Amino acid sequence: MMAATLIKKELIMNVLTRGIRNAFRNVIRTFSLVVILGLSVGLSLAMLVAYQAVGKKIDSVKSSVGNTVSVSPAGVRGFEGGGNALTETQLMSVSKLAHVSSVTETLSDRLTTSNTNLVSAVEAGSLGQRNAGNSGQSFSFQGGGMPPGGAGDTIGNSNSTGTVTRTFTPPVTVVGTTNPSASAQGGTFTLKSGKTFASDSSDNVALLGTSLAAKNNLTVGSTFTAYGTTITVAGIFDSGSTFGNNQLIMPLKTVQTLSAQAGAITSATVNVDSITNVESVTTAAKKALGTAADVTNAAAQAETTIAPLENIQTISLYSLIGAVAAGAIIILLTMIMIVRERRREIGVLKAIGASNLKIMYQFMAEAITLTLLGSVVGIVIGVVAGNPITKLLVNNSTNSTTTQMGMRAGRSFERGAGRGFGGLQNSVTNIHGAVGWSIILYGLAAAIIIALVGSALASFFIAKIRPAEVMRAE
Repeated sequence: MMAATLIKKELIMNVLTRGIRNAFRNVIRTFSLVVILGLSVGLSLAMLVAYQAVGKKIDSVKSSVGNTVSVSPAGVRGFEGGGNALTETQLMSVSKLAHVSSVTETLSDRLTTSNTNLVSAVEAGSLGQRNAGNSGQSFSFQGGGMPPGGAGDTIGNSNSTGTVTRTFTPPVTVVGTTNPSASAQGGTFTLKSGKTFASDSSDNVALLGTSLAAKNNLTVGSTFTAYGTTITVAGIFDSGSTFGNNQLIMPLKTVQTLSAQAGAITSATVNVDSITNVESVTTAAKKALGTAADVTNAAAQAETTIAPLENIQTISLYSLIGAVAAGAIIILLTMIMIVRERRREIGVLKAIGASNLKIMYQFMAEAITLTLLGSVVGIVIGVVAGNPITKLLVNNSTNSTTTQMGMRAGRSFERGAGRGFGGLQNSVTNIHGAVGWSIILYGLAAAIIIALVGSALASFFIAKIRPAEVMRAE
């Protein structure tokens, strides 16, 4: 009994070792098969890398869009355009919409030397002078005598017809808001000193950007004048940008009162309870405000931006499935060919007592050996080609989409929206694919599955071989 058990164990061991040795019986076939399987596994890993990298970028873009809806008076963008300010009553109807958690209301205005003693921390430069000319702050006059003007005016021609060129000083932007921490234009909000004010405050206080405060030698507790009123510095903040640090933030009610714009709103940010409800809230807000306001969100822009990435995910998934299936078919056909070549050998093994299962183990060991060798080559290919293939797919797809959008948009594409799209576009194309240990393990698992699937059908042919028929044929 013990002798029979030892014989069976030895037979099993011989079957496994023979299977591994058999993988190298035909060197040319083994080399060719390993190269082909390596390409298959390498493509699988590259597509898996692309699929995962693109998936992470899609999640990142979606999360960066956020769950907000922007509302502004129709025809107005910043201090450009025209139209009428919105009212608090109109925004109240938006705040009552389903899925709206809060609404941040803002009234923006400009302070110049005529209504404040603050001095701008930003030099006009060539762009500022050009913008001043475009806005009509440089002017011509006709007639005798001195030209109209004041301090800072220079005369271009002292004859009866002359030109006055006014030295332009950029204004200071004042933002009245119900949420000071979310109102720093051009950057983030970091309070460096002092404290903020309450959302419903009507006090004559202000938060100053670091540049504006330094230019005017102001600290927390200092005072300055605006709209003919003394304003106290409640805090100093850093917005992270030069433009943002040249502004001051005040309570909405205070700016409305001092600037004689009672109840006026120049922009609002609607916070939605979930990103999935952004579109429905946008539609409802458009209906509530009608033609009086422009209601937008970045969700549609983000969907357009990530559309090519979703196409890449689909292509990567199909390519991954195709590469795995191709590897399985290659192993299947190879093992069927090997079984047919070794019919006599299989018949002999069966004649001396080897079962169909044990013989199948031998061929499975051979298939796994060949596939693992191909996997080593494939992992090298995947590591080297994973990131370049990902970037190639992304660049080709996003460039095509950008061209199509540009042709549709033409020159009417708004400057603000263009900058936003450019930021998202740069973010989308900035994708890095890397082969980590998890992907390598996936590759090895796929290789084993390929080997098992490929050798499974071959076992059916092994079971059909009868020793007596093989011997008789020989």
